[in-house]
Amino acid sequence: MIAMKGTSENVIREGKPEVRHYDPNNLLDTLIKHLQVKNDAALSRMLEVAPPVISKIRHNRLPVGASILIRMHEVSQLSIKELRDLMGDRRGKFRISDKQFKPPQRKSQAE
Repeated sequence: MIAMKGTSENVIREGKPEVRHYDPNNLLDTLIKHLQVKNDAALSRMLEVAPPVISKIRHNRLPVGASILIRMHEVSQLSIKELRDLMGDRRGKFRISDKQFKPPQRKSQAE
């Protein structure tokens, strides 16, 4: 069985599952069809982002960040999980580095 573009199933060839890799183009193409818009420029207007943002995502120069993912959800009514599946993001949890929330260490006065 071969998964259709836009589904969240894995591709199976010769009895072995093949894990789909990160591909934002699948997400963008599916959104264009789902929202019935003509092209990337029309999609950028729907999402209220600059056209270069869509271009950079399409060419893997910019990751699909949380804010644009939420905007895609708001506009398309697709769940965040469905949107993540469309782009090949299979992470179960998002972990934030503990370093991001630690204040910088101050030098003690004894030094």
